[in-house]
Amino acid sequence: MGPKPAPPSQAVALLTGHTGEPARAQLLSDRRGSRAWKIQGPKGAVALKANNPDGDDARDKAAEMAQEDDHLLRLTAAGALSPDYRVSAGAWEGGRWLAVTWIDGAPLWRALALARGPEGDRAAVRPWLTGIARTWTEHLARLHATGWAHADVQPTNTLVTHDGHAAVIDYALACGPGNERRVPYRGALTHTTAPEIATAILSTPADTHIPAQPTADIWSLGASLFWCWTGHRPVPYDDTTDRLEKLAAIAKTTTTALRDVRPWPFPEFEDAITACLAPNPANRPTAKELTTTW
Repeated sequence: MGPKPAPPSQAVALLTGHTGEPARAQLLSDRRGSRAWKIQGPKGAVALKANNPDGDDARDKAAEMAQEDDHLLRLTAAGALSPDYRVSAGAWEGGRWLAVTWIDGAPLWRALALARGPEGDRAAVRPWLTGIARTWTEHLARLHATGWAHADVQPTNTLVTHDGHAAVIDYALACGPGNERRVPYRGALTHTTAPEIATAILSTPADTHIPAQPTADIWSLGASLFWCWTGHRPVPYDDTTDRLEKLAAIAKTTTTALRDVRPWPFPEFEDAITACLAPNPANRPTAKELTTTW
């Protein structure tokens, strides 16, 4: 087992003005052609991403990194993102890198571990759960109001902070108005893919861009909450099933009844999740409507 990959030196040199020196790099992930580090210094921390130049899809990941930077700039200009979120971006000898403000939070699956068991059935957990859902939908509402969809709403892209608020990260796949794509959108995490996106993937060539709409984000939101609260994905299939077969199952629009797998009853929460998973996109609530529902 070799040494852990180091972050691009060009990026670290630029980021020390934000984090202060000395800065320490912690590798967080190294998979699917991209790597992520936490760069921590006395003045603060950033999350740094870069493509893996030795990966099979190194060129696509570099293009995806550049695409996300473009999205962050445009979303910030539109008022959907805080100007403090994007820190910097650039090229290095192996491709592209991108740095954003570090958000200290737990991924949704880990954050909801207590709520998945019967011990989660307590008075304090209910407002905590709805607070996560409400702040998540408030963020999506700002995004959707500008004509954009996140297009990758899923548990790993949603962090729960210590005060019970949801923070959304990773805008590489976002779809917006007049969007010149470097990498065509072909869905994201299979388990939270909306039925209409699954249908489009199955019925179009692999290089066709599928513009995701805000209504698809709503289905993905409901699927993520369903999954992380119950421990069950909303559409059942075997983990060993081929991705296209999983998408075909999702495209049928049949989901498991939430009451059959919930860890404990929470009628208002269940009703909102079920509404998000409506087969017809037109029947799903908007993110703005959900902010007053949770």
